[in-house]
Formats: sequence, C-alpha cells, structure tokens
Amino acid sequence: MTTEAHATRADPGSAPMHPWVETARVHRNAYLDEQLFEQEQTRIFHKTWIYVGHESEIANPGDYKTTYIGRQPVILSRDEHHQIHVLMNRCTHRAATVCQAKQGNSAFFRCEYHGWMFRNNGDLVAPTFRSGYDPADFDPSKFALGRAPRVDSYRGLVFASLAAEGESLREHLGRVTEFIDLTIDLAPEGTIRLGAGTHRYSYRGNWKLQSENGVDGYHPNFVHQAFLETSHLGKGLFGPNSKARAGALGHGHAVLDFRDLMSEILRPKLDTPDGRRTVDLLTERLGDRERATRTFLAGGTQGFNVLIFPNLQIIGAQIRVIHPRTSTFTEVDLYPYLHDGATEADNIGRLRLHEAFYGPAGGGGPDDVEMFDRVGEGMAVEGVEWLPFLRGLRREEADGEATWGHVTDETPQRGFYRQWLELMGTRR
Repeated sequence: MTTEAHATRADPGSAPMHPWVETARVHRNAYLDEQLFEQEQTRIFHKTWIYVGHESEIANPGDYKTTYIGRQPVILSRDEHHQIHVLMNRCTHRAATVCQAKQGNSAFFRCEYHGWMFRNNGDLVAPTFRSGYDPADFDPSKFALGRAPRVDSYRGLVFASLAAEGESLREHLGRVTEFIDLTIDLAPEGTIRLGAGTHRYSYRGNWKLQSENGVDGYHPNFVHQAFLETSHLGKGLFGPNSKARAGALGHGHAVLDFRDLMSEILRPKLDTPDGRRTVDLLTERLGDRERATRTFLAGGTQGFNVLIFPNLQIIGAQIRVIHPRTSTFTEVDLYPYLHDGATEADNIGRLRLHEAFYGPAGGGGPDDVEMFDRVGEGMAVEGVEWLPFLRGLRREEADGEATWGHVTDETPQRGFYRQWLELMGTRR
C-alpha cells in the first residue's frame, strides 16, 4: 500500500537530497568515503544528542567514565555537588588526554604531559610552576576543560550535544520514549543499573551497518538460522506470517516490535500468583493498572529492539553503543543492564540470556560481526554501486510521523536515512 505519508516524503520539491543517499537506496560510497565520514562527524555526531552513559555508572561524587562523542574523547563525571558534566578529554595546554582509565573515582584529572590538574567539573586548579605565567598573559579560568554545552538525561540515560542550540532531548527522543519507558518500568524499582561488565567488538566496515542491523528483522531468518531453529523461535518471530512489526518512529529512531507475540506468551501468567503480584506492584508504582499490564506483557526489551538515532541501541538486556572510528572501521560496546530491586537470581538469569546470544561465543552476535566484515569486503566491488532498501516500500502504513511495516520490511532503515538526509542533505 502506498500511503499519503510516503508520497509526501518522496516529494522532490521538499525532500533533502544527497548524491549518495536516498531513503530507499544508498550508494556504496556512503559507507567508504572518508570525506563523507568526516562530514557525518560534524553534521550528525557534533550536532544532535549522543548517548554518553548511564547515571548508575557515575552514581557517587567523583565517579567518572570515559567515552566518545563521535571520535572526540570525553569524560562523563559527577562532581562533589552531584552535578553531571561531560568534559572534553583534552588538556587545554598541549592537547594530551587528561584521563586514561575507562572509569573510576577522582576529584581531579591530571595531565601527565606537563602536570596541569583539573577538577572533575573541568576547572583548572593551576598550571605547574605557576611563577612562569604572568597574570597579564594567563587567566586560569579561561583554561578550563572544554565541555559539552548541553547535557540532559531521560530515565537515567545521559545524552550530550556539542551544539549550543537545537531541539531539546525530549523533542529529539520523541516517540522512542514509549519504548524506553517500557524497558525501565519493568524493573521492580523502576530503574536499571549498569556495572555488570561490558564487552567490545569491532569490524571492518562503516558504523551505519550496525545502526541498520539492530533493527533489521529480515536477516535473522538466515544469519541466525541455527539459533532460531534450536530455540523454536524462527518462523513465529521473523517468518512471513509473523505478527511482529518494523517501525520508523521519526527523528531516525526505529523499532522491531514483537509485543503482540510476547503478550501471547506472557498473558497466561497474568492468572498466576506471581503474575498477579507483579502487576499489583507495577500498578502501585505506576499508578495505572492498564499501563502496568501493558508493561508486563511487553516483557521489557524481550518485546522489541530499539534504535535511538544515530548510534544507540537497546536490545535484549543490553545497551549497545556504536563508535565510528573511520569510514571502514567501527567499534561497538555492549553493556548488559540489571533491574534494580530484582533478585540476584533474576539478574543472573538476564546476564546468562545476554551471553547466550550476544556474548563473544553467543549464538547470534558473532554472526552479525561476520556479516559486517563480509559486507565491508564486498563494498570493494565496483560497478554494482547501490544498496537497495526496497522491501515493504509499498505497504508502509502511516501513524503520525511514524511508519510501520512487516517485521522483515526495511522500514526502519528508510526512517534512519530520512533523518540522515535531514542532517546531511541539501534542500532542492
């Protein structure tokens, strides 16, 4: 079905354009060209909201973690007044990074090159051998660490923007907040925490491959065939008669929505003592039994995969962060999360399920990395220039700014590239 929404987006009079990217096909150069990659850093990663960590990772004053906004190294820190900062990990003297550890607790960051020391709010304490700096030339207040001009959080997820002005975080998240809420509301205390460990993998390919793949319901039928067959999930979850949907939520966010299938599995549990007790507790905390039941039946992220544009995914029991390094090399960090208030056995079970599919020896994650490497190699072929995203193009259904298709349709990828074009393209 061709919808009015699709016809409007395809209107050549208003749509952004780019020689290498269209909403339904992408040129191989968009995955290979280093100059375009640099432009993505400036126009996407330095302009929109980027996930930098979770509040539980910096729960106490002095806690910090190091990460990246695009390729720029940053420090997420909490100062003695409990204020959260996103600081540029670069000494204001001669540019060396001032923090090397992945995470820790410290009131100060010290540059090992010339000894300059900074408070964990970014302020310069003083340069070393201060007598060599005349006050006429040197004002310490002007040499604080750089900082992200905007920092905000939603349900414990901390985002930063290097743009001083722009849409708010809530405006950026838009309809994806529904799925963030369903993820976190399921925890007995309504909060989650990181800290169970992390693992990183890398592949020889562009960062967009992972952003596309996490909400691609087409590939599991083939890439993860062995796992799906042994777990008896295959045809029911991703087959042609599946009730699951693929959605583009606006702003580049996307979802694979398995909630209808998950509710069929969980609904009988509503009549069990444990099920009634869980819904009663959710109702007490959320103040709405219908919302509590909906949260229970969604099963958290067992009921959906979410992409938060451009490079954050919440899938299974993990927060997945995609780090672009070059046009043809990407690193990905996977952080399994735990439910606050859950029993130790329940949280251990979550970790085991995560490891079973996404771990280094899991039944699914390594399959994806192998495909990324194969795509990276295949991109070298000249003469076949375009990668099509045509599946389900004529049967999308509009829902406000969102569009929906069958779980195997490439609706999420088209939504991703609509936002990519908004930030990278030019108006006709």
